[in-house]
Amino acid sequence: MAAEVIAAGGVQVDVYDAMPSVGRKFLMAGKGGMNITHSEPIEPFLARYAERRAQLEPLIRSFGPQQLRDWIHALGIDTFIGSSGRVFPTDMKAAPLLRAWLHRLREAGVGIHVRHRWLGSVETQDEPARRFALGFATSDGERHIEADAVVLALGGASWARLGSDGAWVPWLQQRGVDIAPLQAANCGFDAGWSTHLRERFAGEAVKAVIASCVDLDGKRHTRQGDFVVTESGVEGGLIYALSAPLREQINAHGGATLILDLAPGKDLARVTAEVAHPRGSRSMSSHLQSRVGIKGVKMALLRECLPAEDFADASKLAAAIKALPVKLLAPRPIDEVISTAGGVRFEALDDQLMLSALPGVFCAGEMLDWEAPTGGYLLTACFASGHRAGEGALEFLKPEKP
Repeated sequence: MAAEVIAAGGVQVDVYDAMPSVGRKFLMAGKGGMNITHSEPIEPFLARYAERRAQLEPLIRSFGPQQLRDWIHALGIDTFIGSSGRVFPTDMKAAPLLRAWLHRLREAGVGIHVRHRWLGSVETQDEPARRFALGFATSDGERHIEADAVVLALGGASWARLGSDGAWVPWLQQRGVDIAPLQAANCGFDAGWSTHLRERFAGEAVKAVIASCVDLDGKRHTRQGDFVVTESGVEGGLIYALSAPLREQINAHGGATLILDLAPGKDLARVTAEVAHPRGSRSMSSHLQSRVGIKGVKMALLRECLPAEDFADASKLAAAIKALPVKLLAPRPIDEVISTAGGVRFEALDDQLMLSALPGVFCAGEMLDWEAPTGGYLLTACFASGHRAGEGALEFLKPEKP
């Protein structure tokens, strides 16, 4: 996106990518359906960026959901709004969008160089004019190029095999750039399940539940939806939506508690009455299935997280059905998560996303210190930051007025 903005300003642009082809993580993002952005009103949309809303709002108001859709339409690809408000290309695929985009970039004169892995150097040369020297490892050996401005869009540290390995962090730190540690975001969590639960229910979806947790400030976060029990713990959209406060609780206290309402359509009084109803010769599993609709993996979670003696106490059992505490131990490894938090702090950048420590060098995308839930918010902010970095580079390259 930065390259497109700069090229439109009449400047020669070259894109260097470490991988054999560009946009590999973009293609991965579209594997389950290319969710490009979201159609909700701008205020709740901006609220998704939490503590970094103030920094991202000007970028997104300049190039946000509607501008992004208009940009896609100009590439000859239609979009539609799904039932959840998410926006997709009509064919749900990322590859046609990427192909059309690359074709337009090449027509604009943008040079694209693959298998060029940046070596971390951004040396400045002041004679005869300020320029940057960058080194790349290629299949033909080391290559060095010079540029008048540089935009870094190096990603976070998830899915390293697609190119974003976080290797840039120490390189920029050595140049005095303030960087927040990269952490897992939109991630699953380990829960230390028993062998029985792992072997019998790993891969099972837990449907129609309400999940909640408390953040470090005591604020309760609540979402409704589905998630999946894995061999190691929990994952899925409902978990990803709460991953930031859960992660911060684990960072601060060594663990976090996820509260599950397994019967969201019934209040506590009704569940208590149903559980207390005489069950005769029926097993507890049959009783809870017939009276409250608790069965399968939901029943397994109750058995896993509730002391056996509490099943004999109707009030305690009902309370657990409405608010089952699930202990979470750690986020999943950073390389397998959807996105990462942390990165170049906005305080190290100016309003045009130029590094204060390296004037003429701009940063964009997931390498910046922000996070957001899935649902189109991640890609929208990446596009918006690339657009702003491109504008900043153009402004930087303007000849000085006499």
